[in-house]
Amino acid sequence: MSRVTEIRYVGYGVADLAAESAFYAENWGLEQVPADDGMAYFRAVGSPAHHVVRLRQSDANHVDVIALAADSRADVDALHGRVAAAECRIIHAPRDLTSPGGGYGFRFFSPDGLPFEISSDVATGPVRTVDRWEGIPLRISHIVLHSPDHKAMVAFFTDVLGFRVSDWLGDFMCFLRCNSAHHRVAILPGPPCLNHVAYDMTNVDGMLRGVSRLKQRDIDIRWGPGRHTAGDNTFSYFVTPMGFAVEYTAELEEVDFENHVAKVHEPAPRVMDQWGIGVGGPQTMPHPAPDARLFQPAEV
Repeated sequence: MSRVTEIRYVGYGVADLAAESAFYAENWGLEQVPADDGMAYFRAVGSPAHHVVRLRQSDANHVDVIALAADSRADVDALHGRVAAAECRIIHAPRDLTSPGGGYGFRFFSPDGLPFEISSDVATGPVRTVDRWEGIPLRISHIVLHSPDHKAMVAFFTDVLGFRVSDWLGDFMCFLRCNSAHHRVAILPGPPCLNHVAYDMTNVDGMLRGVSRLKQRDIDIRWGPGRHTAGDNTFSYFVTPMGFAVEYTAELEEVDFENHVAKVHEPAPRVMDQWGIGVGGPQTMPHPAPDARLFQPAEV
């Protein structure tokens, strides 16, 4: 079955482009890509993607697009057919893309109104080895979303986009895979919005070196350092100047895409954080609110 196979990038509309750009380039550890279209693009040097973050000046802070990958044009067409059959609103049908890297893809709104793109044949660029002590991201690891009907949204990601369930946390958080990573997407109850975007670090040393850099620049950790149970990944959460939650993570579990058996982790004190030594908790993260541009397509 045709399916999504990876995350490409997340695009944001932001009320202060300069402040948000400075955070990613000067603090978070991404590299700004030259551009002449008025937007800001940032790449992770461990990823072949042209960019993993796109920023655009807006009058509000919101998600512009969550870009996902498929393996071929035929897969893009098949996924477009399934998304349309699920009665999602299509922003544009499959076509040649003019964004950096080009490719072939389509855009649509999820049933909750968040904007997505699925594409293939996007050009890739150079990748370099990142030393464990650099403390900079390798790539996007995963994205967590809120949904007012989270179980229906899980069904949409599995039945329509081809994801598979890896684990549940109780009955309220589902971890979904589209390749060998334990999860690339997770779904939580709540108003339709982005919860956070996580970035893979080289290992625990790389994560903690990144935490150290941010601490030295007076950017407070909101939750962590810790290690989750589902996915067994380490975590440290921060918030960008425009209020978006971001995570440094490492050592996310690798699983067999075809044969991994899902299980349920019952909520308990050492399930959300196996270490139990970090600051904060879920209650210290930004309070979820509906995205400011639901069912409103970005201009680009």
